[in-house]
Amino acid sequence: MRKVFEQPGKVNTDKTLSVLTEAIQHHSVKQVVVASTYGDTALAAAELLEGSPVRLIVITHNYGFKEFGSHEMPVKTRDKLLAMGAKVYSGTMPFRNIGTSIQEKLGYSQQDLIANTLRLFGQGMKVCVEIVLMAADAGLIDQENVLAVAGTVRGADTVALIKPQSSNRLFDMQVLDILAKPIKW
Repeated sequence: MRKVFEQPGKVNTDKTLSVLTEAIQHHSVKQVVVASTYGDTALAAAELLEGSPVRLIVITHNYGFKEFGSHEMPVKTRDKLLAMGAKVYSGTMPFRNIGTSIQEKLGYSQQDLIANTLRLFGQGMKVCVEIVLMAADAGLIDQENVLAVAGTVRGADTVALIKPQSSNRLFDMQVLDILAKPIKW
């Protein structure tokens, strides 16, 4: 079931979602958290999971990520995801919050140390951990294992099986398995 991709990014989305499908069955997971900026990956996952008992939680960038008050996912896409039964959450990212502001002014923040350490396994791995923290913080998942799907820039190229925890308990979280990831990023 493990899959390693030669290159990162969107080109791997279909294969990554195939890994997700197998992992749901293999691990009997009932909740999936997917990172999606514009909604393409989320819509593909929603179509894949439509009619199944698996809960889909879509995590987007926060409002104002690029520009104050703006959001990258079109309202039409968000509405379609909600109509398909997904939960869509746009909140503060644990590894890009006030610490990012401190880092930009002072050159260092503790959250950067954690984010960059996770990036040793690839950008998607950092995002998988982050979106599970966000979903837990928002009360959208329970403490049962979750499959997290994320990617590098666009699309999906990483799947991780995670025992979730809230962001204030980051070090109690457990990454149980990495089921798909690129070898280059």
